[in-house]
Amino acid sequence: MALEEYKGVFVFAQQVDNVLDGVAFELLGKGKDLAAVLNTEVTAVLAGSDVKGLADKLAEYGADRVIVVDDPELKEYRTEPYAHALASVIDEFKPEIMLVGATAIGRDLGPTVSARVKTGLTADCTVLEIGDFPLNPVAGEEQLHNQLLMTRPAFGGNTIATIACPYNRPQMATVRPGVMQKIDPIAGAKANVVEFNPGFTPNDRYVEILNVVKAVKNTANIMDAKILVSGGRGVGSQENFRLLDDLAEVLGGTVSCSRAVVENGWQPVDLQVGQTGKTVRPQIYFAIGISGAIQHVAGMEESDLIVAINKDEDAPIFDVADYGLVGDLNKIVPALTAALKAAQNE
Repeated sequence: MALEEYKGVFVFAQQVDNVLDGVAFELLGKGKDLAAVLNTEVTAVLAGSDVKGLADKLAEYGADRVIVVDDPELKEYRTEPYAHALASVIDEFKPEIMLVGATAIGRDLGPTVSARVKTGLTADCTVLEIGDFPLNPVAGEEQLHNQLLMTRPAFGGNTIATIACPYNRPQMATVRPGVMQKIDPIAGAKANVVEFNPGFTPNDRYVEILNVVKAVKNTANIMDAKILVSGGRGVGSQENFRLLDDLAEVLGGTVSCSRAVVENGWQPVDLQVGQTGKTVRPQIYFAIGISGAIQHVAGMEESDLIVAINKDEDAPIFDVADYGLVGDLNKIVPALTAALKAAQNE
């Protein structure tokens, strides 16, 4: 493999029903950072049916170029045609780096494509940067420069692994939604569009979609919330979450929770924050009755302001909190809610 032939940072711009997923903008933001170090450009790969109209939106969020693969076979996501589309783009345009969101679609598409183009893939990354590999020089071993260093939690979140793919291209990663930050949109940006279609010949790996049933969810998207009131096992019961509901209502916020709460059946999984849940970046994050296990902290430590309430003064959550209250949440939370209500009525 002639590594020098591979140039540029490519981002798979996921869309469903001709609506771009927010992770595409997040990856473009990180892609701009990586491309600046490598002195190269960022390319968005947009696959779908009748999706060319979305290209300018990708340019607004940092895409220097948009490769559009437009074909009726790509109307709904199916593994085979989408994998064929993205693998063909990689074979034709030879990106140095290929980023895919670690969504339900991305977790299926990324590994399939990496196998087809014969490269590695680091899954569920939380940090991406350009650097040297090995990280520390090893006697008798060449240290390679300008490598993509892909960091992800490992062994259940108990350690952090930094992985490189020094001898194959592209360097591929799936990236957790909510971890990277999108740039402020560039008003009026127009995309440099390159249309590419490798041709699609249905075969026995093309799944036939008979019907699409869309479920209506009543839960809020916690990744969009500016204020989150999050509860853990220490809240005690599903009924006791009413205290958090009342506080969230006064603050104009949204209730979220830890993994233990979901496992106990107190709240739905859509509200779970953490390594196995969602990564959030609210302006204010209340951690109530949450001990602060590393798996949970990984999903909320980038919050602007963290307020912890826990009866255990040695709880790890206080290590990441900006403000901490030690005491009984059953007394503190209602008192805080009442004080905020009183302040609003003044």
